Amino acid sequence: MSEQNEKPSKSIDIAWLDKHEERIRHSFNLNGYVYLPGFVGADDLEKIVQEKDRYVRDVVPNQPTSEVYYEIKERPDTLKQIQQMYRYDDFFRDLMIDSPWQRLAEVCLGQAADAKNMQHFNKPPGIGQGTPPHQDGYYFHLKPNHAITMWMALEDVEPEQGCVNYVQGSHRYGMRAHGRTGTLGFSQGILDFGCEHDLRQAMAFPCRAGDLIAHHSLMIHWAGANTTSDRSRQALGWIYY
Repeated sequence: MSEQNEKPSKSIDIAWLDKHEERIRHSFNLNGYVYLPGFVGADDLEKIVQEKDRYVRDVVPNQPTSEVYYEIKERPDTLKQIQQMYRYDDFFRDLMIDSPWQRLAEVCLGQAADAKNMQHFNKPPGIGQGTPPHQDGYYFHLKPNHAITMWMALEDVEPEQGCVNYVQGSHRYGMRAHGRTGTLGFSQGILDFGCEHDLRQAMAFPCRAGDLIAHHSLMIHWAGANTTSDRSRQALGWIYY
């Protein structure tokens, strides 16, 4: 799918996904990802952002520290990542379970999809580190490795803020060798990334707020650092097996 594909005038609902099921699954199987601009409309997005701010304020202080990461541990304003949000809050559980996101997972995977994780991602301005090239399936340890990760922008994200990049079609070539990276939250990266095929097939995905990209667990992807001085890079993520 691309910017040229038909898109709804408001938030995508399950009926819309059902109508376009065949086309969405074809794109996912062929390219390893789907791009759905405007997956969430402005009103719904505003509500989600408000609830995310509430979650950070009220829930994070009581959440296990193993599930909350900061770029600088002593500075709450450098929040980098939150894990398992749907397990601690009804609002985010409703976004995870029996939701358009879960239905999209079923459409792409071609079978029932089990909820596994809901995350908040951020790259604070100036200090948000790059995300190393990796395949999510390396962390999942699934046989067969058939799962989906979704990433939805909560604000406009340009390349200089660290947008997501894919190696198109890389999900068809199996798991690459990974090794330690030293990056908090992304401890494993592809050891031999950067061959001619990787670079030739690389695609950047700057997004507007409310856009969603979803990729197969074997898809190679990465993101740059946030080199801006005044813009964060906030998103929500969903994982379904």
